[in-house]
Formats: sequence, structure tokens, C-alpha cells
Amino acid sequence: MKKVFVSGDFNILHPGHLRFLKFAKESGNFLTVGINNDLLSSNKGINQAVRLESIQATSYVDEAFILDISALEYIRNHKPDIVVKGKEHENEENPELEVIESYGGKLLFSSGEIGFSSMDLLREEFFASDYNVKHNSKYLARHAFKLDDLKSIIEKFSHLSVLVIGDTIVDEYITCEALGMSQEDPTIVVTPLVNNKFIGGAAIVASHAATLGAKVKFISVVGEDENKSYVQDGLDKLGIDVSLCTDTTRPTTLKQRFRAKEKTLLRVNHLKQHGISKDIETTILNKIQDSIADIDLILFSDFSYGVLTNTLINAITKLGVKNGIYMAADSQSSSQVGDIAKFKNMSLVTPTEREIRLSLNDFKSGLVVLSNKLAENTHAKYIFTTLGAEGLMIYNNSKNELLTDNVNALGSVVKDVSGAGDSLLTCSAMALCVGADIWQSAYLGSLASAIQISRVGNVPIKKAELLKELE
Repeated sequence: MKKVFVSGDFNILHPGHLRFLKFAKESGNFLTVGINNDLLSSNKGINQAVRLESIQATSYVDEAFILDISALEYIRNHKPDIVVKGKEHENEENPELEVIESYGGKLLFSSGEIGFSSMDLLREEFFASDYNVKHNSKYLARHAFKLDDLKSIIEKFSHLSVLVIGDTIVDEYITCEALGMSQEDPTIVVTPLVNNKFIGGAAIVASHAATLGAKVKFISVVGEDENKSYVQDGLDKLGIDVSLCTDTTRPTTLKQRFRAKEKTLLRVNHLKQHGISKDIETTILNKIQDSIADIDLILFSDFSYGVLTNTLINAITKLGVKNGIYMAADSQSSSQVGDIAKFKNMSLVTPTEREIRLSLNDFKSGLVVLSNKLAENTHAKYIFTTLGAEGLMIYNNSKNELLTDNVNALGSVVKDVSGAGDSLLTCSAMALCVGADIWQSAYLGSLASAIQISRVGNVPIKKAELLKELE
């Protein structure tokens, strides 16, 4: 590990300091900052505790402490691999240089790059949420329930045992700084600043179920690579019972998004879409058969990347029907290969309008006719068709008469729509499973989606977040 050391007063932390610290951090692996104590400091206006706290809150810094000795003495004692000083010191006498060279270290000079974007500001794009939920009082009145009624439904989530099966995805967001247009050809030139990884696909469905309070078992297929460990570690931390079958013929699916100024410039997918082998099918089915007696709800999260083969879907569905288990499915069609109609006898399916049209090869009929056709083909009890900014259309196939309604999009802050369908599927299905009616379930799922799209990247919906928005 290459250790970097910088020191100084760091009075009012400003962009110049952050540029300097960013350069220092990128020069090695571990950045230590020594804050001159009040006696050593050249500025007596701000005490050492306040200055230390500011540096410790900076993302680039791995370790910070109050420096009670001179920087030269610290360097002589601890021998950091790299020492960084401001560019203004380069043409001055630097007494540290002789000591640093004596043990093979390096002294670097820089004040950072002019085109700097603060990592701390970039982090806010991912982890700050402003839901700005606008509840639909007319919908609540139309179906005779109140927001308080939904709280008791959420509290029941902790009684559920949920099995999630489907395609695991790792989502990587590479936030870039746009440098301009290439002079050689009309190409946008960027430089990467920050990488953020998130668990996605069926794995985020399992994560949602766990953070909403359920006991969760997750089964999926991954490659033999570092992303397998990333998924395993992330799900373990949520207390999920994880069974990842390793398939050496494919990588763990990775989707990269290159972003600048809160806009996605390019997406790159690293994946294989062939179906899993018969051996892996048998392994997965055996795992499910061993635990089926304890399951209340099965969630199929399908991205058509090969895990949910027709053989596996039919076998699991047969087990679910035999054991009287609630089942819900989502089959996303980022390409032409997704097919929500392959899931039969589901309590709930949650296609987009495009997905339902692709499945039925019908690009002319109205939404109600489409829902009716899908219900006839698949015997789905409820169909929630997601319509983006138009909200959610609900189709109730459990009555003799045709019953439909619409929940408008409850969130007015939209940062990232990816993951909205996963949160809808999870929350609505869990609500149905604990006894909520179709209208309450649709509303809770819409609320979960509103929270999800208000932040960048897949972050599991927490039970406390839902309850807060029902206050």
C-alpha cells in the first residue's frame, strides 16, 4: 500500500484544498493528513478541533490527526511513501526533500486540477433523497382507505418468508467530468471522477424485501469473478439467505452507466444471455424444494439473461400452486426477448406497457384490452401496468366485472428511473401477501417507486422510509 502524507493549517476548507487533497489521494492508496495544532498554525482564527472535523468529513482523506510536531519530524519518524506539497512550494527550499529521498520516498508538488468537481458534492447525487411525495386523496377516498391503514400493512411485512429468484445484476455508475468536444472527430470527451456500484436485478428485489422487514431467501446464478463477491457480501450484510450458483460460462452481469451533470451519456452491458445448464436448473430446483414449506411469497425477477428458463419457471410455479403460495413476477424487456406471458397463475405481474405489447405482439389495442388479453393467456389475478410519468394502471381479474383504476405517479422528483419496477413488484406483492387489497397494494407499490426514483442507483427501500411518507 502506497501511503501519502500532507500537512497544513486547513482553516476554511475551500475548493482549492479539495483539489489538492484529490491529487494527493490519487497519488497513492492511503491519504493521511496532519492538521497543525493551534501553536503551530499560522492562523489563530479557527481552533484545531474545528479544522480537524472539516478534514475528517472529506471523502478523499483516510486518516487525519492533530500534528503536535513539525511535518519534517513526522516524515522522519513515519516515512510515508509520498509527501505532497502545494505547487507554490516547488521553487522554495524544502527541508523534507533530503529526508524523503534518504528512505526512497517521493516529494510531489501540485495544487490539483482546475477542472475539479468535488467528490462530496457528487456523492449527494447518489445518497441524498428528496421524495416530495404528493398523495392522491381522490384515489384514497374512491377505495375507502386512509394512509394510516397502510401502516398496519407494512408492519405485517416482518411476518413474511419470501423467496426471490432471477437474474443478478451489478449496476456501476461512473460519474464523469465533461471536458468538451474532440477536435479530431465529433466525440464528447470525458474523464471519470467517481465510481459507485449497486446491487441490482433480482438481487435488489431481495434487498428491498429484506429492508422492508421480511425473512428472505435469494437464489440466482453468477460468474466466478469479483462481482460475485460484491453481491454475496452486500446481501449477507442484509441478513439474506443467499444461494449463488456459479456458472463459469458467463460473467456476473455488469451494467455500466457513464454520467455527467446528472445525465447518462452511455450504457455498457457486460453479460451473456444463454440459458443455464440442466445441472444448474436441477441444483436450483432442489434448493427450492428443500425450503418450499416455509415460503409465503415467491418473487420472479426476470431480465431474460438465462436464469429463469421455461423449465425452471414451470417447475417452480407448479410447486407454488401445489403449496398455495403467493407468486408475483416481472419480466423486463430491455431487448425483444422478454416475455411476461411465460409466467402463468401469478397473483401479480407488473409489466411496462412496452413489455405487455411485446408479449402479446399487439401494438394497437388499448390498455384495458391488453390487460384482458394477458389475463386470459396467463390467468394472472392482478396486472399492474407501469406507464412512467402517467403512473400505474391497475387491472383486477379476480372479479366477474372488469375493474380498473389508475394511480398517478406519486413522486415529483425524478433522478433515476431504473429500479422503479423492482420496488413496485416487491412492495405490492408483499402487501397482497399479508392481506392488503389490490388498491392498497398498488398504492404502496407506487409510493415505494416514488422513493426509489428520487435518488441515483439502486438503494433498498427501508420500512422506515415508507412509514415516514405515510405520516
